[in-house]
Amino acid sequence: MTLEKEIESEAVVLSADGPGDTYELITSVLAPGSNPVEVPDCNLPAFGRHIDEIFDNDLNTNVFRFFIHVTPDNDRCINFDRQRNEIKTYDQSPDNLLGIENETVQYKWKFKLEDGFQSSPNFTHIHQLKSVGGDFESMPMYTLTTRKGSPDRLELRYAETDSQITLTQTDLAPLIGTWLEVTET
Repeated sequence: MTLEKEIESEAVVLSADGPGDTYELITSVLAPGSNPVEVPDCNLPAFGRHIDEIFDNDLNTNVFRFFIHVTPDNDRCINFDRQRNEIKTYDQSPDNLLGIENETVQYKWKFKLEDGFQSSPNFTHIHQLKSVGGDFESMPMYTLTTRKGSPDRLELRYAETDSQITLTQTDLAPLIGTWLEVTET
């Protein structure tokens, strides 16, 4: 995965640079001195870090790889009814990484769900855009999520205020094992 945030002509890029120090690399770009990495490492220390970097032959570059285990992973040993493995920008991130009202921001990223990927019976959020501060900060404005079903689906959801609607959905199966490129503006 490579993440880019572009504001007019200013671009901030987070790119995998090879194995080792993955959390430190992510932190140095997304929130220096803070903790933009939320992982279930505390619950399964024998496994090690739940985000690493590997070389991907299809893309011919290093990528971030995220791990989540059906059991026993959870939400940072805080919440046990869900799992969390994410990187984020938030109120501790540099101002140039936070979109503000009336500003045009573009995010570009790629992701691949490997063979064997399992959607949760509830939901599996792949990506969210959230407000920082304000009345609706707990409700994601945009969510890319998978849903278990017949067939499993990939959904793009949107919330203008305090409730989400599904903008579009598609069968997940043909997307498994394929790099998908996302551009959000």
